[in-house]
Amino acid sequence: MTLQCGIIGLPNAGKSTIFNALTASQVPAESYPFCTIDPNLGVVPVPDARLDKLAHIYQPGKVTPATVEFVDIAGLVRGASRGEGLGNQFLAHVREVDALVHVVRCFEDPDISHIEGNIDPVRDAEVVETELLMKDLESVDKRLAHVKKLADSGDHEARAELTVLESVHEGLNDGRMVCAMGLPAESQTQLQSLFLLTGKPILYVANVGEKEMEHDERAAQVQELFNFAARENNRAVRLCGKLEQEIALLDESEREAFVEEYHLREAGLTKLIHAAYDLLGYQTFFTCNPNEAHAWTFQQGATAYDAAGAVHTDFQRGFIKAEVFHYVDLVRLGSEKAVREAGLVGLEGKEYLVQDGDVIFFKFNV
Repeated sequence: MTLQCGIIGLPNAGKSTIFNALTASQVPAESYPFCTIDPNLGVVPVPDARLDKLAHIYQPGKVTPATVEFVDIAGLVRGASRGEGLGNQFLAHVREVDALVHVVRCFEDPDISHIEGNIDPVRDAEVVETELLMKDLESVDKRLAHVKKLADSGDHEARAELTVLESVHEGLNDGRMVCAMGLPAESQTQLQSLFLLTGKPILYVANVGEKEMEHDERAAQVQELFNFAARENNRAVRLCGKLEQEIALLDESEREAFVEEYHLREAGLTKLIHAAYDLLGYQTFFTCNPNEAHAWTFQQGATAYDAAGAVHTDFQRGFIKAEVFHYVDLVRLGSEKAVREAGLVGLEGKEYLVQDGDVIFFKFNV
């Protein structure tokens, strides 16, 4: 499972700067080069110090981190839902991703014009989201007309879907994002075929100036954006795209000194990636042997059977058992042999719920 995030926002918000910083960064996870599949698609390693420690213990021939795909989607303008700017092309790209990274301009720069005339982060976020809302209303309207005919003919499944669609339509008309409606899982399943834009979780990136990063306390407008995100059950991070681009071009030793100089707890891009993971409830398990130490992404609630399928379809098809121990025990005791001798390896079945930091060895037969 690879998380795919679409980077969206108004023109001149700093989307491409952040995308370029992500794709130029050399994450300290052995040699895993950035891979460009398409000019606007970047595959970026997930920073995870645990994988480095596992590599030190196992000394494998290969180290493979989990990855995140970032898609730099063209800037959106007012009227995009009606075809303005790149319009439908932009919105089609948004449909394909798992989550949205919404870059919102929070920096002043007289050399970079603002499409709305002045800095107002919450207003700018609402401009983009209004276009998403309008497009979702169009999609729901079309589906409603079709489902209503089926429901009127006595189709019970259509009647159930109609109830959900009418509720969502009302919410969208009131300006509420689908992701903020608190819909039950069953209703969300009924809406999946519509690929609603406002149903995707959003990570807001407050793209601030360098001086803002010198202070722990957020500026008033930045805090307003964080409050806005919280009201929608989403998350926000603060970073300076310009600084991140500079950091990304440094080697590892210089990067650490740069982060210290600006009193940053961690590079903003690391914070961004981890926040995107948390937003979707994604976590990491590991498979380790002398050949390879590999980090794998899973969603909270995944079973050992699900995890086996993430590694290889044969592992899932012929699943017998999973030997499981935890990263913390391995690091504490220093070797897999010591973990086994301490009786800390569990033999788990298909229904075992995978935990963040599990190290798993799958037993299978096909």
